[in-house]
Amino acid sequence: MSDLISWKSKFESYLLDHPSEDGSHDLSHFQRVWKLAEKLSEPSTDALTVLAACYFHDIVSYPKDDPRRSQSSTDAGEKAAAILMDMGFPEEKIPAVRHCIEAHSFSANIETRTLEAKVVQDADRMEALGAIGLARTFYVSGLMKRMLFSPEDPFAKDRELDDQKFAIDHFQVKLLKLPKTMKTEKGKLEAEKRARVLSRFLEDLADELSD
Repeated sequence: MSDLISWKSKFESYLLDHPSEDGSHDLSHFQRVWKLAEKLSEPSTDALTVLAACYFHDIVSYPKDDPRRSQSSTDAGEKAAAILMDMGFPEEKIPAVRHCIEAHSFSANIETRTLEAKVVQDADRMEALGAIGLARTFYVSGLMKRMLFSPEDPFAKDRELDDQKFAIDHFQVKLLKLPKTMKTEKGKLEAEKRARVLSRFLEDLADELSD
């Protein structure tokens, strides 16, 4: 445990010295993903591998409208490996950390081959759900200058979904489908709980718009 605390402190010091300009992929995001990963882990999970992956999984994160978007996790894995080597992180664990980072991404669509990768992927995807997910969705949509919803047809009853234009469409295009992608049993239960927060929001929004 002391080893984990020591490495966590080192990771946070590095990230504080190299802050992200993207508020959806900042230090607090990494801290929350780690806390979630701890809850989703099993006794056999290698905690140090998961810790490192949680703190560096988005060390490279191209904007959602960048053509390199699907390459983010691969580049993040490469950069994280170099950072960890410089820190003196156990060299034998770096390939496992790198796999966790590369496989966490939704857009990269890389198979999770280890328990650690499944835990990190589930923990990161949980951040797109619940109250935090709600806040992050609108934060990112604001950065992308997307509209909140279509004034004529907010819930796409008579049009094609387009989450490149409307933030609300992203709920149906991706977010509400995430619980089915979870790889751990604990992750599935938590994701279903958090998805209900998004569903309730959509219901509340529909009520307000009908008024």
